[in-house]
Amino acid sequence: MIRVGLVGLGVIGAFYRAAITARPDMHLAAVCDLRPELLDDPVACYTDHRRMFAEAGLDAVVVTVPNDAHAAVCRDALAAGLAVCVEKPLATTLSDAVDLDRLARAAGRPLFTAFHRRYNDNLLALRAEFDSPVRHVIVRYLERIEDHVGVDAWYLDPVRCGGGCVADNGPNAFDLVRQFLGDVTVTDVEIARERGVDRQAVIALRADSGATARVELDWSFPGEVKDVRVASADGTFRHADLLTGHPGFKQSLKHEYRGVVAEFARLLRTGVGVAGDGLAALELVESCYRAESRVSPT
Repeated sequence: MIRVGLVGLGVIGAFYRAAITARPDMHLAAVCDLRPELLDDPVACYTDHRRMFAEAGLDAVVVTVPNDAHAAVCRDALAAGLAVCVEKPLATTLSDAVDLDRLARAAGRPLFTAFHRRYNDNLLALRAEFDSPVRHVIVRYLERIEDHVGVDAWYLDPVRCGGGCVADNGPNAFDLVRQFLGDVTVTDVEIARERGVDRQAVIALRADSGATARVELDWSFPGEVKDVRVASADGTFRHADLLTGHPGFKQSLKHEYRGVVAEFARLLRTGVGVAGDGLAALELVESCYRAESRVSPT
């Protein structure tokens, strides 16, 4: 039985809690949040994650705190000898992410960045359909961010979030591109900001093979669109709507986070797993901000 601690009881923490408690090989042994009013679980409750790491007898920890706290909590967990699953992004700066990767390798403990959309059932079906090389990928990640943050207002603070839609939704979208094309580089970026927060972005990417991708991000979209369109080398086009079959608000996240937790459990059994995918996504985020070709404040 894997004893897991959960740090952060915001919107996403609830999906992790459900996925962990549903597994026969995992036990949610402790939870931690700075807000005592959220600590109503029938397990050990803490407001100090370091104390939880020292006292709760954990094997692993899931980190769902605000983005700007990822690096510090992950660093403390690795120092305590714990395996780590952390919500994307791995950190808000590439230097912090590289440091965490070094610490995880030195400790010999998994450091797993969660990209929940790669476990989406419609996305997996789309990937299974391909038997020819991919020529182009379009990923759309459109939503009105205020409808999704709940009590987690830190998303709209560019310092705590690490930016805006590029920093937070970008890693999931980039990971979807990498599922089809492997490593890619940013070739062009257009970003529109509002009060210092990037609310829209269009990003062009290219793989070494010559295949290309386009990522569209929007935090001001009236509604929600999460989809992937793929063109193969033989001219075939295929599409996956990540929300199809999951009509309720955030309903797709239920099965996606079951996939995240299942993969984390596999890494814990094998003892394998470092920060490669998390680093790759963060490198693309930083590349976007460096290569920004047009900023349109409103």
